[in-house]
Amino acid sequence: MQVLSLRISDTKGKRNNMNEKRPFVTKQQAEEIAKQFPTPFHLYDEAGIRENARRLNEAFSWNRGFKEYFAVKATPTPRILQILKEEGCGVDCSSYTELMMSEACGFSGREIMFSSNDTPAEDFVLAEKLGATINLDDITHIAFLEDTIGHIPERICCRYNPGGVFQLGSSEEGFQVMDNPGDAKYGMTREQMTEAYRTLKEKGAKEFGIHAFLASNTISNEYYPELARILFRMAVELKEETGAHITFINLSGGIGVPYRPEQPVNDIAMIGEGVRRAYEEILVPAGMDDVELYTELGRYMLAPYGCLVTRAIHEKNTYKHYIGVDACAANLMRPAIYGAYHHITVLGKEDAPCDHKYDVVGSLCENCDKFAIDRMLPEIEKGDLLVIHDAGAHGFSMGYNYNGKLRSAEILLRPDGSAEMIRRAETPADYFATLDFTGLFENK
Repeated sequence: MQVLSLRISDTKGKRNNMNEKRPFVTKQQAEEIAKQFPTPFHLYDEAGIRENARRLNEAFSWNRGFKEYFAVKATPTPRILQILKEEGCGVDCSSYTELMMSEACGFSGREIMFSSNDTPAEDFVLAEKLGATINLDDITHIAFLEDTIGHIPERICCRYNPGGVFQLGSSEEGFQVMDNPGDAKYGMTREQMTEAYRTLKEKGAKEFGIHAFLASNTISNEYYPELARILFRMAVELKEETGAHITFINLSGGIGVPYRPEQPVNDIAMIGEGVRRAYEEILVPAGMDDVELYTELGRYMLAPYGCLVTRAIHEKNTYKHYIGVDACAANLMRPAIYGAYHHITVLGKEDAPCDHKYDVVGSLCENCDKFAIDRMLPEIEKGDLLVIHDAGAHGFSMGYNYNGKLRSAEILLRPDGSAEMIRRAETPADYFATLDFTGLFENK
């Protein structure tokens, strides 16, 4: 990989304080990087990624077997996976190619959790070959897995869906609705969990795990502890009902990040302490004090430590004031498909007044190709570099080639201030590589 060495006085930039939404890269750094790697590009903060992984591990260090299984789908980039592996993380895979990538990055055996749905047979075959812990999404997958690989693994997990609406709070305080599991396609009912454990045990399973994902991107220190209580109580019940030896509980993802400056920041230490209290209240009295806890975080681990760097190339005034940039929804599609908010910083103008209202747009032939609508920002001039925050997870990974757009490069900002290209930008040759023009023009 190419490495660009930046010897700048402020090489680390301003550490990302999410309440202030300061970028982790300075204008000087970004301009130097852009000389070698043209915009747009995704940029990641290695120091921030490592610091965050260590905070998570410290918050759950009270649990002897704790492990974070990073959700590969959030940022499927080998160099990022390598950094997380060095920090003690495993990987959560959901497809054949994610399993292949994880193997190539040195993950194996119990370092891999395989959680998928509507799973093709070949995916199960590879997961078994790598020694991954398989997490079954549906009770019918027991027979499908056995038919596919010829047996039931001794270590197995099942995904739970409680149905209904998941909410936090009390009737006096007013409930906070977090998500709607009953409308999700994932997981088994409570009755199916009991049946699945009994069936799996009969077929030779010896170690059992429980997995559930009840809410996405929660800005609440109470979500994980409440999820833990639900799963811990069910673990005790399943042990009593089936005699299964439950050795791990996967709290999955759902811990969010504050995309907006006014949103609170989750306190991972407080979250870990809340889960610890639930563990000691429920599992320890039941004689289950050896149960390992796992997490499966993508957004929390990477989103704030990645950004999309793009340059203003056009300005348009019609019924609205538009700033056209050289990135588009093909580089970061969350605003286009979800209406998601991503904060924007105009580099070099961090402290300038936000007294201009803009729509910040890309060049796709779709009116939803907008990174911001009616956003108050400093005055933007053509040539300015913009940082679109919190794009480190579900950013590059959701890219696509609509309108013939090419995926951008991914760059890693190293702790010493150097910049390393960890994925090159696509070229037209990449775009045409899978097409077969044989015979297309023979009669022309």
